[in-house]
Amino acid sequence: MSSVPLSAMAAEIRETPEAVARFLDREEGALRRLGTRLRALAPAFVASCARGSSDNAAAYFKYGLEILAGLPVASIGPSVASIYHAPLRLEGALLISVSQSGRSPDIVALQAAARQAGACAVAVVNDASSPLALGADAVLPLHAGVERSVAATKTCLVSAAVLAGLIAELGDDEGLRAGLRGLPGALARALLADWSAPLPVLAQAPSAYVIGRGPAFPIAMEAALKLKEAAMLHAEAFSGAEVMHGPLQLLQEGFPVLAFRQHDAAYAAMGETIARLAGAGGRVFSCEEGAPEASRLPFVPTGHTLLDPLAMLLSFYRLAEQVAHARGHDPDRPSLLRKVTETV
Repeated sequence: MSSVPLSAMAAEIRETPEAVARFLDREEGALRRLGTRLRALAPAFVASCARGSSDNAAAYFKYGLEILAGLPVASIGPSVASIYHAPLRLEGALLISVSQSGRSPDIVALQAAARQAGACAVAVVNDASSPLALGADAVLPLHAGVERSVAATKTCLVSAAVLAGLIAELGDDEGLRAGLRGLPGALARALLADWSAPLPVLAQAPSAYVIGRGPAFPIAMEAALKLKEAAMLHAEAFSGAEVMHGPLQLLQEGFPVLAFRQHDAAYAAMGETIARLAGAGGRVFSCEEGAPEASRLPFVPTGHTLLDPLAMLLSFYRLAEQVAHARGHDPDRPSLLRKVTETV
């Protein structure tokens, strides 16, 4: 990729492997103890509460927990509590709230309402002294360090890694625990992956699609969000199934598509989708295993298929920062956004 001034976004992307390692070093024991406590609780279902990039991490958690542990996860809109003041029926449930700042009033209000309704509340936050952390039954601090760029990168990925750890504990999954221990090294390798092939296309594109299936779908959602907020590129995320319905009609010759294709049960179906999109004229760049070629973005395996999309996302973040510069934007200073968005 071309040489550009180092932005805060770029610096924080580079810090991600170390940040994940720091969480594991400081909180692995606490995570194991929390897992023992939650398995004893044996919740019938789990609810999540988050916004923005944190909500994409929560959606990744949803797919992972439902696939590996068979435990259903529902996302509750914060306004259900903060604006509508609706009574919740959450006796014996587990609520996972995810927030970088832990200060958004609506998320704090939803957590308080859930606890009052009988849920056990776990807060995943970067600020362990925040109102969300102080109001929870248990806290998993990210230890990600200060994040100055408006576009959250390392806090989103560390949140997803923390939530993957929670999946491992809720499911008592030793294979996933082992994968997590090797994740910082895989992320360090993902930083070296050359994703420059789509850069010229995305630099000039008016719109793009980002697709994924299963736990890679929320990663696609996060990628589309970053293209919007950092690069001012209109990008929409779809599952590899849903894109074949209405969204397919918008495809024109050369329309850019980024695909996240991890080698799990959805691999074959995603391959069919990619072939169909390319056949319809899409300029498809797919992150997947295999020999390098013009349309294949480098894939860095993590040792566990649930974690593979996280390495893909870190490689993508580097691309998104470069796309922002190529389109003439400062990724650290989007004109209409702030670092902490406090909604009610």
